[in-house]
Amino acid sequence: MVATVTLKATTTEPAVTLPAIGQGSWYMGEGLAPRRDEVRAIQQGLDLGLTLVDTAEMYADGGAEEVVGDALKGRREQAFLVSKVYPWNAGKRSAIQACEASLQRLGTDYLDMYLLHWPGSIALEETLAAFEQLRADGKIKRFGISNFDLDEAQEWHALSGQDTAVNQVLYHLGSRGIEHSLRPWQRQQDVVTMGYCPLAQGGSLRQGLLSHPELQAVACELKISVPQLLLAWAIRPVDGQRDLIAIPKAVQPLHVQQNAEALNIQLSSEVLTRLDKAFPAPNRKTSLDIV
Repeated sequence: MVATVTLKATTTEPAVTLPAIGQGSWYMGEGLAPRRDEVRAIQQGLDLGLTLVDTAEMYADGGAEEVVGDALKGRREQAFLVSKVYPWNAGKRSAIQACEASLQRLGTDYLDMYLLHWPGSIALEETLAAFEQLRADGKIKRFGISNFDLDEAQEWHALSGQDTAVNQVLYHLGSRGIEHSLRPWQRQQDVVTMGYCPLAQGGSLRQGLLSHPELQAVACELKISVPQLLLAWAIRPVDGQRDLIAIPKAVQPLHVQQNAEALNIQLSSEVLTRLDKAFPAPNRKTSLDIV
């Protein structure tokens, strides 16, 4: 059964159900891989049901948005498209200009969701006003935040109320800090967590996770790859509820296929216990892990 997560209804949009694994685009558009391969990877992901595509004006100075735009030509309606605004572009007028520039690079006239990339010096009231104007103008359908720790998320939520769709933060098995305070609070507010770097491309542990003996042993027993194990763990139900969407980036066809297959992997309580033992959940509040 394909794992899904539901974004709650807002004052203007009905609830929407999305796959629990989407597609990230960080480092796309930087020449690290041929552009045609990056475009094909996103299209392959769409074909396999990875319909949420995440990008940002920051990524390759807009280059990633251009890659995503190429991939979505003729297929825009198949994707749930997310982009993010720099905090210094998040003023009442500048956020509107930044969003319009992103839309142009993406070759679309609307975003399904627009996020403030991280907290900055511009007043949140001003950013929220811009987001609400963009929504009223039909340029975005939903909005949310990214890299907001608990106190910052609470401040934003006090202003925006039920209209905050998600908080996108770093999350993987080796970086579980959000589990202590932030994620439980977001669950109470029905705010979905989007987890970036779910394959430990960044954060406190980085690449050590992929070569960890216990993870390799568990993956071998389950006949899956370690990245698939990490994705299945990241999107696992918590208290019977899925509330996290993982957004790995992939360019190689095999990796895209494996990411999609992870939507169908269910981890037993025994496996989860083993992973908890190897990488214990936090017992205190820690600073938000950011890359």
